[in-house]
Amino acid sequence: MGHAEWLEDGSDRSDRISCPFADTSEVLAFDAVAEYGLPPFDELVPFYERLWQDAQRTHDDLVLPGGYYKTLISGCIAAFGWEMFLAAVGEDPEGFDRVLEGFFQLSLHHFRAWAQTSIEVFICHDDMVWTQGAIFHPEWYRRHVFPRYEQLWDVLKSAGKRVLFCSDGDFTEFLADLAAAGADGFIFEPLTSLEEVVARYGQTHVIIGNIDCRILMTGDREQIRAEVERCARLGRNCPGYFFAVGNHIPHNVPLDAVLYYFELIRELGQR
Repeated sequence: MGHAEWLEDGSDRSDRISCPFADTSEVLAFDAVAEYGLPPFDELVPFYERLWQDAQRTHDDLVLPGGYYKTLISGCIAAFGWEMFLAAVGEDPEGFDRVLEGFFQLSLHHFRAWAQTSIEVFICHDDMVWTQGAIFHPEWYRRHVFPRYEQLWDVLKSAGKRVLFCSDGDFTEFLADLAAAGADGFIFEPLTSLEEVVARYGQTHVIIGNIDCRILMTGDREQIRAEVERCARLGRNCPGYFFAVGNHIPHNVPLDAVLYYFELIRELGQR
């Protein structure tokens, strides 16, 4: 397998190319930097700066963040697929640290570049849990994942950037770990407990999300209002709470429901 191509958004094609692995030994020997390569740093910084400047100029009434998608776990999912990823970690959970190190070095290259841009906020995305919570034993994360998050985020925070962590699934049990690693805020789906986030970090961290797109998709106006009111009630006294549909608004959500949702957040978003 040769080096991946770099796309216009600065990401690599690791989630768009075929990466067949015959067995877990190939996964455990994988080096993300050797496989995908690192774009020249002196080109990457101005690329990200231009990308951000163009977007911020177009949306001058918004705060546009920088960001990176395939940080560690998401990088593994994209490269190996779920079956090989789970099998390799299960076979050698400690040895898999070498694989994570490759994705860490790949991510670090991009985080360092973003740190030299004019952004004020950075979104670190990593789908490191699923709907039932932790994919792996919690201590595995604490040994191999969260220390790397801390190193990545320190690069940005040392440059004066705020870091928001974003993941699908339920990461309620890891809120304290993420905060300790340096996350300034959380972006999450309805599965993560808004009650827990508000109770523990409502006065200190940015909180984005928790409205359930499934209610927008199938609920009537009364149910949609109740869902937005739930989040408004919990987030009202939090200085950094933002309404958001945490699992996004897909194309099959009725337009009337979307418009009603926007109407409600304008109404209920007043403090």
